[in-house]
Amino acid sequence: MTSPERLTVRGPEDILGFIPHSLGYWPAQSLVAITLQGKRVGATLRLDLPGPDVLANPAKFLRAVRRYLEADKEADGTLLAIFTSNGGAASPSRYDGLLAGLDSMLERAGMPVREAWYVGDDFWREVWCLDVLCCPLPGRPIQEIRDSLLNTEMVFRGSSIGPAPEQRQPAGPVPALHRAAVLEAEAEWSAQLDRRRQSRAQFAAVLGQWEAVLARPAGDLQRPSVHRDAFLRATLLVPAWRDAVLVMAAAGKTAAAAGAEEFGIFSQDAQLGPMAPGAEQAGPEEVPSAADGTAFPSFAVPDQCGEGFPMSGGQEGTPGYGNVLMGQEPAVPQWHSLDALDLLLEHLAMMGGPPAAAALTGRGWIAWCRGRGSYSAAYLAEALEIEPGYRLAELLLELVRRGTLCGWAARKEAAWQKFGPEAA
Repeated sequence: MTSPERLTVRGPEDILGFIPHSLGYWPAQSLVAITLQGKRVGATLRLDLPGPDVLANPAKFLRAVRRYLEADKEADGTLLAIFTSNGGAASPSRYDGLLAGLDSMLERAGMPVREAWYVGDDFWREVWCLDVLCCPLPGRPIQEIRDSLLNTEMVFRGSSIGPAPEQRQPAGPVPALHRAAVLEAEAEWSAQLDRRRQSRAQFAAVLGQWEAVLARPAGDLQRPSVHRDAFLRATLLVPAWRDAVLVMAAAGKTAAAAGAEEFGIFSQDAQLGPMAPGAEQAGPEEVPSAADGTAFPSFAVPDQCGEGFPMSGGQEGTPGYGNVLMGQEPAVPQWHSLDALDLLLEHLAMMGGPPAAAALTGRGWIAWCRGRGSYSAAYLAEALEIEPGYRLAELLLELVRRGTLCGWAARKEAAWQKFGPEAA
């Protein structure tokens, strides 16, 4: 489920043209529901269309739709669109009964269906319009949606419609020489990771390096850098660092450090000082090479999402790892930092291998936080192809498949907006 955007809707073509931009792709064989808050368009939900068995007994499916839409506490109406290859076909449609059930259920829930449409490959039509003068068969050309003013406005804002998650192609290719250099440096870093596993100062240096990189302009995040890429990929191999980076991006370095303190992973006997430059001096090219003898800490955090993590931090008012990873705290995450992390993880995944599984899992979590369950499932499935049994990917994928919403995605005031507040 994605958050509201402030856009001018002039007619059904605009609403239907908004849907692919909201989802990031043109849906197929999908039910799309949009909540309304008065005359404002609210959140967007996409679900796979049910098969014949569910259509014959849709009660469970209807309850799931209602549960999702009720996450928008201010919703007082709903718009529905069924994307199917026969969208322009004359009535009756195989989905008429499903729409009737949704109409009745949402009326009782205080979110009555205002409009509903079938959208096919070539035509689209209003579901309940029987006047052939305004709703001629087989429907109106799909090009009306693609040419809508709102679609033009979205493109002007910089939005684009990509392939569906299952059709997404891996990024690349990576130049062979760069990949070889990164993997060689990464192996050297990984071989030395154990020396400062329990050093508090070293842990701060690791987070500081990630923080410094994420603060750089977006164009720098995907620019190849052998030592930076090798170091960051090596740190992702340690579940504790991976989780701390996710928490830091969403809730800040204080929350990440407090969670580490809560686990008691630091040792007073760890005398080795940090070898990386501090975050305030560090740039993406300033990470020392493995030949310097630099090593970074590791600590044993349970590799789970929300189970085994402390729900509150080690300091009063500091969110715990569990609450952050489930999207319960902070009230509004640092979306700009999460967006930067997503770009960086995309780049780090390009070289493949076990660090790519960690990077794709991080991207899957960010997509889940954004309310983009289809993309989340695709990233997590790709991570599990690289490293079967990768625990965090399995747990997150289970949440997605159960239809569990990230806490931020379920709250309008916290939900991700594609263009940020400056576009409102």
